[in-house]
Amino acid sequence: MAKSDPASSKKERNKTIRWVITIFITTMLISGTISVASDALMSGSGLGVAFLVLLTIVLVGIIFDVIGVAVTSADEKPFHSMAARKVSGAQESIRLLRNAERVSSICNDVIGDICGVVSGTASATISAQLVALQGFDAPSSVISLVMSALVAGFTVGGKAIGKTFAINSCTKIVSFTGKVISWIKHPFAKKKK
Repeated sequence: MAKSDPASSKKERNKTIRWVITIFITTMLISGTISVASDALMSGSGLGVAFLVLLTIVLVGIIFDVIGVAVTSADEKPFHSMAARKVSGAQESIRLLRNAERVSSICNDVIGDICGVVSGTASATISAQLVALQGFDAPSSVISLVMSALVAGFTVGGKAIGKTFAINSCTKIVSFTGKVISWIKHPFAKKKK
């Protein structure tokens, strides 16, 4: 049995520790930003805007879940031929696939979980707005329960549909994501023919 290299093992452990710390700080920053933004949009707005904000948060969670699953399901080979033909976003797609574990962790765990927590907070805000409406006679506990159940149902159902779509269309999804990343990096770059 070959001995493991202590220096290599220490380097890998330090890399893991840095990744965990980075994810922790990133999650706090993204969560705080989304919470502040959703609270600012929902406070002082009508029920229509509040429901729209809630729906947007749930959809963002579902979209990032789809991307995370697609990245872990896709094969890298088609993207090499795209990169050879200088297709926009191909290099970014390859980078996503080579870092599939981290991309999946960010998309599914970080963003997905943040959206879950923030959507719960948003549904509580909507419940409070519904309770405050005059002429709305349902008990606050019932309103809160119905809102929580609706949000959970839409989130879980949306992710279930999204996972099937992500597995069946993983190459297209990763390609599209790569193109979006490429555009974000170079928004005014001319397309190569």
